[in-house]
Amino acid sequence: MSETLVRDATERRIFAVLGLITVLLVAGVFAGVIGPRFLLFQIALVGMYALLSLGLNVQWGYAGLINFSVAAFWGIGAYCAALLTAPNSPLGLGLHPVFGFLAAIVVSAFIAVLIGIPTLRLREDYLAIASLGLAEVIRAIILNERQWTAGSSGISGIPNLMSWLPLTDAATTAAIVVVLIAVVYLFLRRVHRSPWGRVLRTIRSDEDLAKALGKDTYRFKMQAFVIGSVIMAVAGAFYAHLNLYIDPSDLVPLTTFYIWIAVILGGTGSNRGAVVGAAVVIAIREGTRFLNDIGFIQTLGIDLAPLRLLFVGGLIILIMRFRQDGLLPPKDELIWPAARDGSRSGGASPSGAAPDGGTASNGGDDR
Repeated sequence: MSETLVRDATERRIFAVLGLITVLLVAGVFAGVIGPRFLLFQIALVGMYALLSLGLNVQWGYAGLINFSVAAFWGIGAYCAALLTAPNSPLGLGLHPVFGFLAAIVVSAFIAVLIGIPTLRLREDYLAIASLGLAEVIRAIILNERQWTAGSSGISGIPNLMSWLPLTDAATTAAIVVVLIAVVYLFLRRVHRSPWGRVLRTIRSDEDLAKALGKDTYRFKMQAFVIGSVIMAVAGAFYAHLNLYIDPSDLVPLTTFYIWIAVILGGTGSNRGAVVGAAVVIAIREGTRFLNDIGFIQTLGIDLAPLRLLFVGGLIILIMRFRQDGLLPPKDELIWPAARDGSRSGGASPSGAAPDGGTASNGGDDR
């Protein structure tokens, strides 16, 4: 019980710090220090990274799949949206953004299946090698197939999302990404607590045990890989309409690195942690751009802005030293609220939860 109280107190402190930072940002807007448009853009950027982190969390945090092609699926979604919706793209279709999102979902799912078929039956390192190669192959295709992708010139003129809303473009994109995160988060929280999610956690812990229990581990891993890839592609499609321009230089491996860091910082397997980790990474990445504007730093004559990766690495070391499971580990996410209430009242909950906060013996099958 004491360990639970300590964990709850730590999480409350983390949320208190996040709340304080939010209040300071809002105060900065009213004080004129931070531009509203800049803040809304950063919120949308955090939301896009949160979607990528949630997608990777399904693959790595749930099923233990090592995917180093986050940037590839993100780029697939971005280019599907740009090619179908931008009037001056090589395709010149100028379709509604909805078709771009649908194309991103279908294409990313198809490519995920193609990669998963030959690799998911093998050891995890084969998927890591294949996904790493996929990221470079996708970038090379986009860079060289100029008649289809515009090559290094990139695609501009991508339309804004829902320009008919009575909001500014920045406010609209920020509102849309909040809705996307809410839908994805609620969906993943539901499946994470479901029998499907329990099977995935068993596969991640001991795949041989899952096979001994009669589970088709290949099918479950394929489902997790496809779901995660589709979420990444949706994030890419959103980014195309956020930035209004896309080119192959955006598909750098550094994007994959940032997302892995976000998932590890937040807590592997934790949906809450994936969102918080994305916010922390963006705060460091974007905040370090303005370090050189501080008067004290200017007097020292040191260029600190390029040291953002060093700051991220230092943060990782600190968190791994004091919070080995991440900022918000997934332990509480795996328990239904009714089960927790039943545990505190000393009896079983009506949903069949055991008094210790777990699930009853008849709730662990895959029906």
